[in-house]
Amino acid sequence: MSASELGQYCREKGFYPEQVQRWKSECLQGFQNSEAQSSAIKHQAKKDKVAIKLLKKDLRFKEKALAETVALLVLRKKLNALREDGVEES
Repeated sequence: MSASELGQYCREKGFYPEQVQRWKSECLQGFQNSEAQSSAIKHQAKKDKVAIKLLKKDLRFKEKALAETVALLVLRKKLNALREDGVEES
């Protein structure tokens, strides 16, 4: 918008040219901030995905360890039960 068009627009709407320039710069700055925010959001999402992947890996490891421990406990109980049966029969 040229200076004469801006002046005419301001007279018609009852604004000052400084107000329009300030609004324009605030709008442009808002768009730049939203671009920076979207970039930051994307970066944070990427970091979150990595963290989730690591947590899932850790969870799988712990689930396997827990399953192994449960299996060992069951076997120990069975062995103890067999020993007790053998002692009672003697």
